[in-house]
Amino acid sequence: MSYVIGEACLGERYADCVEVCPVDCIYPGEYKGEEFMVIDPDLCIDCSLCKPACPIDAIFETEEEAPDWAEVNAELAPQWADNEPVEVRPRDDPPRKPHNKIVNP
Repeated sequence: MSYVIGEACLGERYADCVEVCPVDCIYPGEYKGEEFMVIDPDLCIDCSLCKPACPIDAIFETEEEAPDWAEVNAELAPQWADNEPVEVRPRDDPPRKPHNKIVNP
């Protein structure tokens, strides 16, 4: 089982999750022309630290909650594993997409 980053992260990428991940299994990249992050399901230890760290609640606890996004994470993780880390976006930076809201300040 692995945590999954979903659609809310697409175009947002706050990257707070990366700072708290003890096994460095969250990678940045571009998906459909927008910034995104993925969790490597082979490395994720289900520690649960990433979910509360995400200010826009873009992370699902199980693959069953977001099976399509679980597939995207699993497919892109090996391709993005060597991508350069990204800067953490300030939590007071409002979401870029109107349907996203800061839920974990």
